[in-house]
This record gives sequence, structure tokens and C-alpha cells, in this order.
Amino acid sequence: MNSVAISAHSTRANLGNSEILHGIDVSFTVGRWTSIVGPNGAGKSTLLKVLAGLLPHTGSVTLLGQPLAAISSRQRAQQLAWLGQNESSADDLTVFDVAMLGRLPHQPWLSSPSAADHVAVEQALRATQAWDWRTRALGQLSGGERQRVLLARALAVQAQVLLMDEPLANLDPPHQADWLAIVRALVEQGTTVVSVLHEVSMALHADEVVVMAAGCILHHGAAHHPETHAAVERVFDGRLSIHAVADQWVVLPRL
Repeated sequence: MNSVAISAHSTRANLGNSEILHGIDVSFTVGRWTSIVGPNGAGKSTLLKVLAGLLPHTGSVTLLGQPLAAISSRQRAQQLAWLGQNESSADDLTVFDVAMLGRLPHQPWLSSPSAADHVAVEQALRATQAWDWRTRALGQLSGGERQRVLLARALAVQAQVLLMDEPLANLDPPHQADWLAIVRALVEQGTTVVSVLHEVSMALHADEVVVMAAGCILHHGAAHHPETHAAVERVFDGRLSIHAVADQWVVLPRL
């Protein structure tokens, strides 16, 4: 079995006339959670979109041992789930129907959702504590509530690889902790998770951390390793410091 879930090799990507990614080489191990951190403009979201097949690029991307470009869109949608920034969905759809969109890759064309689809959606909505709103319209929800529903949609896919770009946006601290528990449970089940996070302290809960700047990868290592902490501090120009407090890493501003 291939131990690499998703990878990019010699990968470059442009936005407009500007090259954003400069020959990226990175691999993400099966059943591990990796967080990507770095300052604004580092290319974090661009890298994640390239891995998801959402942006054109040169070089190669592989998913579960196959070239991404050779995988059908349907199979890719079954194997890889995506939660992006500012995701949109029709405001008049119910919460349940939004989450059910995550099951479309598993359904035959024009067929009704199966019992397995309903079970997957209920599990996803309960995991994100959105089950009680299942009959409400998405447009009636707050930003944080909407984000939990969109996370449920991604979870409902039950994909082997889950990519998330700023998944903690609009979530209050208790629900950020819930998100962390969801990710840990997914990893224990063998799911590969890659997340872009601005919340460095949350990113350090991951198994591995990728540190980016100016479209390049500066470091890729274990989240607990001193070299990783030094790379994180360095990429933010020494404006933060990482400390061990009560068996977890705390990030403090350095004034």
C-alpha cells in the first residue's frame, strides 16, 4: 500500500501573470494530519487548490498513487473532499440538503439518496453539532453555524483525503476545540487531513507542519519538533514565540 496519500512534484502555479508557487515538492502521508502555515501571500491556499485539482499548474500531483489528471472527476470527488474559504451554497437549501450535497459523488445519476447516504449525512451533522438545525434554511444561520454545516458537507463525502482551507473561520473557541476532536477522530480512522490555518497554536496540534513563504516550502516536519517551532518563529519574523504549557504548545506574540 502506498504510504503517500497526496503529493506535488516540481509544481508551479500562476495567478494572473504572477507565479505563486515556485517548484513545490511535498508529500502527505496516509492517515496523518498536516497543517500548512505561513504569512499572508505565502501561497498556502494556492497549494491546497492545486492539490484539490482546482487550479491549473505545471509539474505533477498524485492522489492515492495515481496522477490526479488521470482520475475521473467522479472518482476524485469520492476520494478527496474539499472545504474552501468563503464556500457558498444556496441560502434557501435546508441544512440537511446542503450536507447531502457531499454524497452526490456516491449516487448514481438522477437517483434518490440511499439509506447509506442518509446515515452518512446524519453522522456528519451530529459530529458538527448541526443536526438540530437540519430543517432550517442555510440563509438563517450565523457565520459560525454555516461553517459547521459546510464542514458537515465535507465530512459526509467520507473521502480518504480531506483538504480544508481556513476551516476555523467564524468558529468560536469551543467549536474550534470540537473541530480539533473531529480531525483527530478522522485521522484515527485512517483519513489524511491537510489544513491551512492562520491559528498557529491550533496548527501545532497536527502531526506535521509545513511552513511556507513566498511560494516555497521552507520546512516540513513533526509539529512537536524544535526545528519546526524555530521555522514557524522565523517565518513570522520572530514576532511570535512557541512555549510548552500544560502538555500543549502555546503561541504568544513577541512585542
